[in-house]
Amino acid sequence: MSIYEQVLTFIHRPEHESFQRLALDIFRHQFEAVGAYRRYCEDRGVDPGAVRIVDDVPAVSNVAFKYADLAIDGAVRSAKAAIFLTSGTTQGRERRGRHIVARPEIYRASAIAHLRTMLFPDARRVAILAMHPTADVMPESSLAAMIGWCIEEFGTRTHLAAASRDRIDVEAATGFLADAEARPEPVCILGTTAAFAALFSELRSGGVKLRLAAGSRMMDTGGAKGQAVPMQASEVIGRAGELLGIAPAMVVNEYGMTELCSQLYDATAFNCPGVSNTNTQERFKIPPPWLRVTARDPVTLRPVPDGEIGLLTFFDLANVGSVSAVMTEDLGWIERGRVRVLGRATGRDARGCALAIGQFSATEAARRPGVTPERVEAPR
Repeated sequence: MSIYEQVLTFIHRPEHESFQRLALDIFRHQFEAVGAYRRYCEDRGVDPGAVRIVDDVPAVSNVAFKYADLAIDGAVRSAKAAIFLTSGTTQGRERRGRHIVARPEIYRASAIAHLRTMLFPDARRVAILAMHPTADVMPESSLAAMIGWCIEEFGTRTHLAAASRDRIDVEAATGFLADAEARPEPVCILGTTAAFAALFSELRSGGVKLRLAAGSRMMDTGGAKGQAVPMQASEVIGRAGELLGIAPAMVVNEYGMTELCSQLYDATAFNCPGVSNTNTQERFKIPPPWLRVTARDPVTLRPVPDGEIGLLTFFDLANVGSVSAVMTEDLGWIERGRVRVLGRATGRDARGCALAIGQFSATEAARRPGVTPERVEAPR
């Protein structure tokens, strides 16, 4: 069985006791097959044969995807590969990072399996309103691909993608929801925080309050681009109840990024029986079994104990064709496998991530004569 088949098997039938073994096999595979990652590991003096636990696998910053093609050699030329671009830049040169996904079917399997657990635990097909373009309009967007798969897997014949590259069609979205209310038919609404802000503004300006059918739900993917004052996740939950009649437990915030093939979702009473969400500002997120999340000390980059704040770092088995160990600039803490995301690190808290970015930039520049390494300063 190939390493890719092993990952697909794990996604479909997770076995906690085999995660560590498979993760280390994937690391060794990536060390051999991903040239840029191998050079990064060698520059750090890492011998893959000496790495015994997944927490010791060298993680690259998510910003490193701007500097090199972190995928198995040759994947970028494969007709089967998907190439996803980040929505913007976080620091350094003004260019977008890209994640070359050699086996998109693994990304799909990961996305659908965890969506089924966290957004469709009732195994119900519903009408779907997407307030984000689908892949036919925006093929470079990993979110667009995931939304399209969600419609195919969980939607009825009643669905609408009310967005283009340039705008959200709030009028069409409002009409779709009004029709669903009249039938009545439960709806799943998928979109970014900015898209929901536009929808809520339209409803409020028109004095419209809808009461969607029981079982309606919303997935908030974050993203505040275009908002002068970004809405918080708790505000999305509140306005969804006020203007659409969607219960708080049915509004689920997603945490994901272009550089990962797996996502985390809010734990609510809908998808995690026994969970209480009376305080919508303090929700934990649940990763799938094939995604290990650690919080790391921003200086030593070693994992910190449960309950302590650190830089969130991921090992994603579904990233098997690129790099699985990815460190972010986000702060959070872990509690019994659940993740509390606090937001972007600033100042000295981001030091470890900045050092990793600088080291990766220097490693890649060193192999290209005439290229000057980008200067990335560690915050003080």
